[in-house]
Amino acid sequence: MSGLPTIRRASGADLPVVREVIAAAYEKYLTRMDLPPAPMLRDYAPVIRDGRLWVARSPVRGLISLTVEGDSLLIENLAVHPAAQGTGLGRELMEFAEARAVHLGLNRLTLYTHETMTENHAIYAHLGYRETGRATEDGYRRIFMEKRASGSGS
Repeated sequence: MSGLPTIRRASGADLPVVREVIAAAYEKYLTRMDLPPAPMLRDYAPVIRDGRLWVARSPVRGLISLTVEGDSLLIENLAVHPAAQGTGLGRELMEFAEARAVHLGLNRLTLYTHETMTENHAIYAHLGYRETGRATEDGYRRIFMEKRASGSGS
């Protein structure tokens, strides 16, 4: 994973900055959606305790939450502070997720995004993700996507 920014597992001490990055990253979607974006409502303390949240840069400017589900690694949340958007940090976090999947011997990466987050659809497609379905869950109109992990041998 050389060449990637400083990415480390989040600790309890990171919780305030994790909340700050998420709030800043998702604020622009508040006017597009009927409900606040789900990541803004989530309690990240258990995610940090379980070792599933990774943070990037110092000071923290991005984060990614990763959960193993069967033969895939679910990207539950990717957030980049607006001050760091356009710097390649989001791509680097996605590359980190793919490297983690390969390291864990997983064949696929999966994610979902809200249908109103149109910018994300194009970014994920550019990174090789394909849409696998759409559904409404907990009031959120989600688009599900997946990608084969590079180097997984599948």
